[in-house]
Amino acid sequence: MCAGKTTIAKKLAQKLGWQMIDIDRFIENRYHKKINEIFAGKGETGFREIERKILLRITSFDRVVVSTGGGTPCFFDNMDVMNRSGTTVYLQVSAEELADRLDVCKASRPLVKDKNTAEIEVFVRENLAKREPFYRQAQLIFPVEELLSPQEVGHRVDKLIIQLNPKI
Repeated sequence: MCAGKTTIAKKLAQKLGWQMIDIDRFIENRYHKKINEIFAGKGETGFREIERKILLRITSFDRVVVSTGGGTPCFFDNMDVMNRSGTTVYLQVSAEELADRLDVCKASRPLVKDKNTAEIEVFVRENLAKREPFYRQAQLIFPVEELLSPQEVGHRVDKLIIQLNPKI
């Protein structure tokens, strides 16, 4: 959460001339509900099952950049599916930076919306420790520690394209 997946995916897709899909937005459009409403109604397990179904559908698309939710790689065999379907990129951000970003936008994040700053820090550290082994299975690890200006996003995406080029 808050690593910049959607921002970088949009810019990457634009530069490649490909379509960009944000899995969370795809789910919201398909189910006509916000992610936090789905979480509230179906719980995390129900949401992860929906997310899995959508991921399997999206992996059949060509010439697409996909922005997943932060938990997507960590459930079922989703990371294996993604690695088999295309080039995966882990946008690496420290726990401290993620906690700061999440604290600012927590109202729109169902897993942290009711947490205070200290609880968000604990949540991020615990979840990153659990998720990191999945994230590290990505084919490319791309550090994005600081928040980026639009120009810097473009510059970083250019660097990412250079790293991806042999794999695209």
